[in-house]
Amino acid sequence: MKVGIGLPTAVPGAGRAEILEWARRADAAGFAALGSLDRLVYPIAEPLVALGAAAAVTERIRLMTAVLLLPYRQNAALVAKQAATVHALSDGRLTLGVGLGSRDDDYEASGVPLRGRGRRADEMLAEIRRLWAGEKAGFAGGVGPDVSGSPPELIVGGASDAAFRRAAQFGDGWMMGASGADRFPELVQKLEAAWRQGGRDGEPRKLALTYVALGDDPQRDTEASIGHYYSFSPDYAAAAVAGTAKGEDGVRERLESLRSAGVEEVMMFAASADPAQVDRLAAIAL
Repeated sequence: MKVGIGLPTAVPGAGRAEILEWARRADAAGFAALGSLDRLVYPIAEPLVALGAAAAVTERIRLMTAVLLLPYRQNAALVAKQAATVHALSDGRLTLGVGLGSRDDDYEASGVPLRGRGRRADEMLAEIRRLWAGEKAGFAGGVGPDVSGSPPELIVGGASDAAFRRAAQFGDGWMMGASGADRFPELVQKLEAAWRQGGRDGEPRKLALTYVALGDDPQRDTEASIGHYYSFSPDYAAAAVAGTAKGEDGVRERLESLRSAGVEEVMMFAASADPAQVDRLAAIAL
C-alpha cells in the first residue's frame, strides 16, 4: 500500500513556513503523494494554489487534490487550465481528485445552487477531459499547457452510486473519504460493478483518506483542527474526532486495517501543522 500525506492547510495556524517545510520533508521522507483538502468558506488555502507552491519546493512526490470540490467552481475550462498548469510545472506529478461537497455556504458564496451539483460535475468533467485531450478553444487553440500526451490522473471521491458511475465514466480511480476500513470492501464492489458497466478495461485505482494525530496531546490537536474543520455539523465533528487514529499504535493499526481491506493508496491528514509530524509519521508508515 502506498502512503501519502496531506498538507496541513486546514490546521489553524498553518502558514507559509509550515506548509512549505511540510512539503519539503514529505518529499525527502519518501511519501508517495502530497494531498490538499478543499472548502471555500473556511480559512484554508485553495488546493491547486497550495499544490503549486508545493511543486516549487519538491522534486519527486506526487501532488493530489483530495478532493477538489468541483461544481461550485462553475468554470470547467479554468479548472482544466489550473490543473494542467500545476501538472506541467511539477513535471507531470498532479492527480486531480474531485468531489461534490455538501456545504450550503460554499455554494452560496460562489453564487451556485447546491441542487444539481452532480449534473454540473458530470458536465464539467466531460469538458475537462476534452480540453486535456487537446480540444481547441478560441482562436489561439488549447486551454493552458498542452498535457494531451500525459494528462493528470483523475480520481473521484464519494460513496453514492452516482459517484461510482462518475469514477467509471471520467476517472482513473476512486477515493473513499474518512470512513472506517470495514466499509471499503463493500464500496469497492460497487466501484468495480460500475467500472464493468461502463465498459472500462483494467482496474480502477482504489484510495482512501484517513485522519491521524501524533504529539503530546493527540486528542487536543484533533479537536482543535479536525473537530473545528467539521464544526458545521456537531455530530459529524464528534464522529470525525473519535475516528481519528491517535498515537503511534493507533496510526499503525489504522494503516494495517486499511491495507488488509484492500486500499492501494492511503492519504493521511494530520491534526497538527508541526513539520516534525512528517518525520514521525514517516518512521511509522514507510
